Amino acid sequence: MITTLLIPLQIIAIIALADFVSGIIHWAEDAYGTEETPVFGRLLIRPNIVHHHYPRFFTRFTWFQSSWDLLILGVAVLAGAWAFDVLTWQVWLFVTVSVNANEVHKWSHRTRAENGALISKLQDWGILQTPRHHALHHTDPKNTYYCPITNWVNPLLEKIRFWDGLEHIIQRLTGLRHRADTSVRGQGPGPAWLSEYRPASKGSTPAAPASRTCCGHCARCRHTHANAA
Repeated sequence: MITTLLIPLQIIAIIALADFVSGIIHWAEDAYGTEETPVFGRLLIRPNIVHHHYPRFFTRFTWFQSSWDLLILGVAVLAGAWAFDVLTWQVWLFVTVSVNANEVHKWSHRTRAENGALISKLQDWGILQTPRHHALHHTDPKNTYYCPITNWVNPLLEKIRFWDGLEHIIQRLTGLRHRADTSVRGQGPGPAWLSEYRPASKGSTPAAPASRTCCGHCARCRHTHANAA
């Protein structure tokens, strides 16, 4: 009986762990390196820079285009667990949730019509991260709320100032500072190559993004965009 009762708690804990690990990866991509960093710069950091400037750009991607890097990491974790004979259902659940972190992230940038009834309901019920919650990451200075899967983990990390503390330790040990984010108001303009990704209206020349300070989902941004229109 006790073991049965522990299963839901394990599931919650594993999902939270996957969210936390995904947040660590997201933070590392946002905070360090540049588009010129060998290998990782073009593959990982450049897409993150684009995402902060044009948050909905990656919603056009397929699952594989969004998740290929997480899939490689997931396969590596499964292979390691199999090699050490610890390939349990808990490991499978952790990998399954982690590999889909970018897809869940993508859903928080899409409209309810784009997501469909099921995903929208899972967001409404708090099982998946909501657009309103994720909008906090895309609000200046865009250096918080990195975990993309649930609404549970980010507030806990904020209470203990986890990201600030981690960056402080890294700076003391290595001298590295959080990368300047040119999508934040007052820190631009962004790199010239961003023009390749600038959204364009049908039948018009490419235009600047509607907002450079958040994702466009929160009430404040919808109001700003409506006034701009």
